[in-house]
Amino acid sequence: MTADGAYDTRKCHDAVADRGAHAVIQPRKNAKPWKTVTAGAIARNKALRAGKYLGRASWRNWSGYHRRRRAETQIHCMTLLGQRLMARDFDRQVAEVQIRIAVMNGYTALGIPVTETVG
Repeated sequence: MTADGAYDTRKCHDAVADRGAHAVIQPRKNAKPWKTVTAGAIARNKALRAGKYLGRASWRNWSGYHRRRRAETQIHCMTLLGQRLMARDFDRQVAEVQIRIAVMNGYTALGIPVTETVG
């Protein structure tokens, strides 16, 4: 589960740990280690130590946190194409969403560089 710093709370970390999931939540900038001995607190303290050791930017790539940011950017771009669906029929709504996704994939393909090996 990935979430932003607003979810860096004891209740959230404990709820994720109780369900057997792994939380990727960036600790806040002024975060201090928690002294309680719960599964959520242990995981959060590990993330805090890794963030201080690697640095915040490197921690994001190492932990996979950057994927959350990419997903939010894609959803934002999707909303720029329109906040609501125009079609009223469900099948036409599905087609409208598929068209928006095709447009987004086309824009994404334009921005990806083509890498070729030289020599």
